[in-house]
Amino acid sequence: MAGAGISTPSGIPDFRSPGSGLYSNLEQYDIPYPEAIFELTYFFVNPKPFFTLAKELYPGNYRPNYAHYFLRLLHDKGLLLRLYTQNIDGLERAAGIPPDRLVEAHGTFATATCTVCRRKFPGEDFRGDVMADKVPHCRVCTGIVKPDIVFFGEELPQRFFLHVTDFPMADLLFVIGTSLEVEPFASLAGAVRSSVPRVLINRDLVGPFAWQQRYNDVAQLGDVVGGVEKLVELLGWNEEMQALIRKEKEKLDAKDK
Repeated sequence: MAGAGISTPSGIPDFRSPGSGLYSNLEQYDIPYPEAIFELTYFFVNPKPFFTLAKELYPGNYRPNYAHYFLRLLHDKGLLLRLYTQNIDGLERAAGIPPDRLVEAHGTFATATCTVCRRKFPGEDFRGDVMADKVPHCRVCTGIVKPDIVFFGEELPQRFFLHVTDFPMADLLFVIGTSLEVEPFASLAGAVRSSVPRVLINRDLVGPFAWQQRYNDVAQLGDVVGGVEKLVELLGWNEEMQALIRKEKEKLDAKDK
């Protein structure tokens, strides 16, 4: 399970933080409160703020960091049953984790849906519009096209319900960089069998690690990337990690040229 804490080291700004460039960009719209960006009623009145955020987070603007590549290495070693992420920045995909191993619980920019005729499109189709500060419209019915990011009150993606079979099968649960405050994602931390160790790598103790500890819980508190580096060292995977990061960086450099 991963949250925003694995993306901040990549420089992803928090739209709620005064002083961040993104927050300032959004101020011009006089949003009643930051979360309104993700409310459908507000979106239909004024979709511009959401697309300002979308422009910032659209895949390709930021790069995966050490924590993402650790999760990719777990996959390469055949150890990753599934990665449940709250993040909408697509950095798990960018790190090379295949979509079938991912559950993007709060949605993705990889696909988009017309809000009127419900046609589905690849997110890339509208990249040009979003980058040019235009609200994307459906080529068929001219309705507004919204990336498949989950707004307040919307249902979570169908894939989220894989948790019903995934969590009872897991033999280890990593919880990395999340406050475990947003439901129903947060309660997944309690969905593994009680004999299964849960490892929290996070700034603070959160959720059941704070108020319902199990005898086999492990917490590595502090900087998230630092915590993941410690774990990689204990596993003896340092060299493999460095090789993977080098190889992937070269791929991304070539793409950017």
